[in-house]
Amino acid sequence: MGNEIKRATGLLVIEVVNSNPNGDPDRESDPRQRPNGKGEISPVSFKRKLRDLLEDHDSTFFKSLPEVFVSHADNYNILESRGRDRKSITKEMAKDIKSFSQKEFLDSVFVQKYWDARVFGNTFLEEGANKGFIKTGIVQFGIGVSISPVEIVRHTNTNKAGVQEGKNAGMAPLAFRIVEHGVYCMPFFINPNFAKKTGCTADDIELLKLLIPKAYDLNRSAIRSDVRIRHAWYIEHQHTLGSCPDYMLLEALTPTRIGNPEDASISWADYCDKIALPDELAAKVGSVVDLVSL
Repeated sequence: MGNEIKRATGLLVIEVVNSNPNGDPDRESDPRQRPNGKGEISPVSFKRKLRDLLEDHDSTFFKSLPEVFVSHADNYNILESRGRDRKSITKEMAKDIKSFSQKEFLDSVFVQKYWDARVFGNTFLEEGANKGFIKTGIVQFGIGVSISPVEIVRHTNTNKAGVQEGKNAGMAPLAFRIVEHGVYCMPFFINPNFAKKTGCTADDIELLKLLIPKAYDLNRSAIRSDVRIRHAWYIEHQHTLGSCPDYMLLEALTPTRIGNPEDASISWADYCDKIALPDELAAKVGSVVDLVSL
């Protein structure tokens, strides 16, 4: 695999069918929704899918990865794992790299061990002698927003066993909350300018590209049974500082709504898909691939 990380612009086109792609804890786990009715998927939610997928080294997915990853599994752990003890990790890592120079830090166990810290950055080491080593990662995901408003459907879950003894036995009123249909667009950005701060490598980015298409397929749940990544566009620029404005690439690949854009969609057929960049934009970038088709 290559050694150089190239500047890149990405766009996920996510179709949600009778599922809750991202519950809002402030609204009793309703699908996230803006006041104008458009649905949202948070960057934290999507990155959680990637972390969960990579963390299980015994999974069929992990074992199917290229040998460079499988044979060095200890380099692909997750710092932001569920149930982690933040204080103990911070104390141990701070002790390990207390007097490190920048170069020694990049060669440290901390950097070598945690893939998500190298890619997304972290805030574990932000004080004292360690301040400045890691602030943000080279990969940033934006908020996924639906193209049209979404309709939220709420049903009562039923169970043979009582949910509340003596009250609503066997029922969880309005607990099943889903988006009937929606198409969301989530941008993401690869900025190699920060690579020397986090120790991120080209192999780390190649792994990210393998994880993205499987984020929902291999992380299904009862409430998130049908979330489809229709496209995962990955556009490499011609040079490190970028060769085309990000917004132009994102706008060119965003599907357009057929009919009234203020009406909630019913199916994928309600959108005009974009399957390539216009020639004038394609000439300004290095390559355009759809990670889903790979």
